[in-house]
Amino acid sequence: MAKVELALQVLTGAEATAHAMRQIRPDVVPVYPITPQTPIIQTFSRFVADGKTDTVLVQVESEHSAMSAAVGSALAGARTMTATASQGLALMVEVVYIAAGLRAPVVIAVGNRALSGPINIHGDHSDGMLARDSGAVQIYALDAQEAYDLTVMAPRVAEHARVLLPVMVGQDGFNVTHSAEPVALLPDEEVQAFVGPYEIPYALLDGNAPSSHGVFAMPDSYFELRHQMISAVEAAERVYGEVAEDYRRLFGRWLPALDAYRMEDAERALILIGSAAGTAKEVVDDLRAAGEKVGLVAVRLYRPFPHQALREVLAGVKRVAVLDRAASPGTYPPLFSDALGAVQGTQVELRSYVYGLGGRDLPLRAVHRAFRELLAPAHARIGYLGLVGEDDDGES
Repeated sequence: MAKVELALQVLTGAEATAHAMRQIRPDVVPVYPITPQTPIIQTFSRFVADGKTDTVLVQVESEHSAMSAAVGSALAGARTMTATASQGLALMVEVVYIAAGLRAPVVIAVGNRALSGPINIHGDHSDGMLARDSGAVQIYALDAQEAYDLTVMAPRVAEHARVLLPVMVGQDGFNVTHSAEPVALLPDEEVQAFVGPYEIPYALLDGNAPSSHGVFAMPDSYFELRHQMISAVEAAERVYGEVAEDYRRLFGRWLPALDAYRMEDAERALILIGSAAGTAKEVVDDLRAAGEKVGLVAVRLYRPFPHQALREVLAGVKRVAVLDRAASPGTYPPLFSDALGAVQGTQVELRSYVYGLGGRDLPLRAVHRAFRELLAPAHARIGYLGLVGEDDDGES
């Protein structure tokens, strides 16, 4: 591993992301503010104003416009990044589908937040789940350090010749975007060398190699074009692994698709996404100290979903609780559904829980409850952790 001097600063997740963007030096960043994403662009715009990056910052009239400008910019040959959250992502998502279909490698920083209604500005994963079938790669940070690291890694994934897709880097609203902690920043030149120059095979404005973009697709071609995009999403899992391995080799930080915590001999485990993993790890440690064989799997790479990797991590585990910070009204929540597909045909027994909607905290006692209920016979219902009116045993 190369010896790289790290600069430790106390930063929020939003500020850490903005520093990563400054170091990447994107050519174009179209923006529209929305809580809790605003500090990302607010901090980055200060870097632009102070001359610390030569990025063209384009202030547009909506998130839909931001993503539309980003698609044109990326396809024209400019490294492009943007940021959004919640209703902004909901407005943007139409063009996220288009970006994936047109193979525009835009990096999107997301401060994950609940969707209306009712209106709520706090963190859950409803916005990211709205875009889960768009064709965009989705990566979720557990803390501010990961928000920084994953943003640095994201252009390498998005712009890879086998991928060429938008990449969303999510961090929990307020829990990560606005919470300050020590973050180790890499030297600017190391980030720029790691990311490399922007290259796409067919630039819209390359007069020496004319190409078509955004053409109308009839039934004789649409299916094949979508299949190419689907194949690119699937290829992103291996590409992410390669980029993560390079990051570990160069900088000593390892961010695999799945963060498996104390899973070596676990008989019961939790699966979840995002900052609540920190709370859950405390409970795992407490139960381990009491002699219980428990573990945890935090999902970083959500799209493409690492089915085989999860299947391997859960080998030998008897019962697993999947904790979703989002709901799918009328059916099982999204992370549970993905995990269910991964363990199909195995002896692993899954339970589904929803927690933390609208920014509600996940208390330690709720995590204890999920582990405790894994000792009992299975139930088909969806459990709700931390819901007012339910006691620690989950009974009304």
